[in-house]
Amino acid sequence: MPPSSSVLRYRRTTPMAAAGAAALLVLGSTPVHAEEAAPIYRDSLRAVDERVDDLMSRMSLNDKIGQMVQIERGAADAGAVGDHRLGAVLSAGGSTPDTNSPEAWADMYDGYQRAAVETPLGIPILYGVDAVHGHNNVRGATIFPHNIGLGAAGDPELVRRVAEATGVEIAATGIDWTFAPCVCVARDDRWGRTYESFGETPDLPSQLTSAVTGFQGETLGDSPTSVLATAKHYLGDGATEEGRDRGDAVVDEEELRAVHLPPFRAAVERGVGSVMISYSSWNGTKAHADRYLITDVLKEELGFTGIVVSDYDGVGRISGNRDFTPEEVRTGVNAGIDMIMLSKNHARFISDLRVEVEAGRVPRERVDDAVRRILTKKFELGLFEAPYADRDLLAQVGGDAHRELAREAVRASQVLLENDGVLPLAPEGGKVMVAGKNADDIGNQSGGWTISWQGSSGETTDGTTILDGIREVAQGTEIVHDREGRGIDDSFRAAIAVVGETPYAEYEGDRPDGLVLDDEDRATLTRLADSGVPVVVVMVSGRPLEIADEVGDWNGLVAAWLPGSEGAGVADVLFGRSAPTGRLPVTWMRTSDQQPINEGDGQEGLYPYGAGLSYDGAERPATEEAGEVPSPLPAQR
Repeated sequence: MPPSSSVLRYRRTTPMAAAGAAALLVLGSTPVHAEEAAPIYRDSLRAVDERVDDLMSRMSLNDKIGQMVQIERGAADAGAVGDHRLGAVLSAGGSTPDTNSPEAWADMYDGYQRAAVETPLGIPILYGVDAVHGHNNVRGATIFPHNIGLGAAGDPELVRRVAEATGVEIAATGIDWTFAPCVCVARDDRWGRTYESFGETPDLPSQLTSAVTGFQGETLGDSPTSVLATAKHYLGDGATEEGRDRGDAVVDEEELRAVHLPPFRAAVERGVGSVMISYSSWNGTKAHADRYLITDVLKEELGFTGIVVSDYDGVGRISGNRDFTPEEVRTGVNAGIDMIMLSKNHARFISDLRVEVEAGRVPRERVDDAVRRILTKKFELGLFEAPYADRDLLAQVGGDAHRELAREAVRASQVLLENDGVLPLAPEGGKVMVAGKNADDIGNQSGGWTISWQGSSGETTDGTTILDGIREVAQGTEIVHDREGRGIDDSFRAAIAVVGETPYAEYEGDRPDGLVLDDEDRATLTRLADSGVPVVVVMVSGRPLEIADEVGDWNGLVAAWLPGSEGAGVADVLFGRSAPTGRLPVTWMRTSDQQPINEGDGQEGLYPYGAGLSYDGAERPATEEAGEVPSPLPAQR
């Protein structure tokens, strides 16, 4: 176990005149006498550019190439990180310590970091995770709504606060890099990553790049909880044909620039520290091989000075296979990728890139540019001064303040789409049936990227299910729960059906054949409707589902999206503790045959982009008095 970060923090001590002792500099974990000249890169009072220049002058080609590698933790232990001078490690979705606890994560991180700082140059690693809706790989962390729900809330300040809280939980485990926010513009809801998007128009994701400020602070490294943010996936992944993940975005450059580039421009203007390249292609060219988009547009035109990172094994996928070839290494690096994310074979990558450089096929200047970008972020984050986890933060992981913020975000994300007067439900009196497969399942309501890559049903993490929340909020009502709605009769004053999707993530979540309710949901909804009791449907899903034929049987409909660990926020709206304020961040289609359907394309959906009712049936404009940021979405329907 390494010492605490407070001991390891770089500092100068004044000479102890009374004892005649020499002053010390604490560098990483090795004390050095002050009279021994410390290298410039170790001096925190020097400018970052000076420190980078000095450090790079001391690095061999192998040192530099090692910095360009990010390896999955399952493929490299701490010794390998030190031996190969690797620049970064990551935990892919579901890649956790044997004991999945915040403390175990901090121990794991410190082990890797110790191996890095004990090398001759002592260059710390970056450690990355997909903390896309909270620190979602960690059991017990707060799970916030997925981006589509935050898009429905339409509140940049709320999104900033959510990212800031997530950053605290990330930093508590030592992690310093999150692969978030996703600022893609989802144009076809059949795409399995639709819920990772804030919405279907460029304005909404652009405004909600406030998440970058939440993660990093106003300036990267300006606080102990500042973590490196990532704008992803560059560029056009939300425009692939038929919503196929890793597919081809067949659009002209005018549309690419008008629809898909603006959120990345906004993220760069906010100082985002990294940008991740998309698996997808643009008119047949893989994004990982597209020098025009990466170097000419992103780096030169937009002025991005941070790290361009590949997606997981993305360089190897240039030719369609997962494993990389020397040609793919050359192509990806020359296109402008600075750090290559790998599942395995880091030693072979280093060897392949070294051969390419020595043969002159990859310019040394390109390697130096990549390494300069990587080292700059490490210095800005203060990793050379404080490389280890700050365990004083661990108590905040899944803490009450963050869970209350998550509940607030859930409330703000609820979109009321139908209401014949049944909502809000009175919190006292009579009986209410709660049914549906998503009523009492925290895994389902959290969705993909929760503990594991694809997510799963069941008690995957800690939190409050929607049923738990209903019981808390409506304590004066007899709540009867039956997953299938059996036992419903006219003695009940209402039924709440919590239905929708079960967890999925990228690729596995693609639905090219349509977006329909499953047989279980249909049977439950039919059973409830046949009882004659007023039925309120709560749709837990990562995107709109095809419901036009059924919605006429419902008295109320709320789009709850994927709320995460704090299901009580849904109950707050159902029972009138909070008014519904969310608005659709995507157009809700009538049938799946309309996909892709988006605002302004001339198609009439079931509910238009921006739809959302209030309880009085009138528009509810955002006001400063209510503490709300005006939504970029159009007025409520």
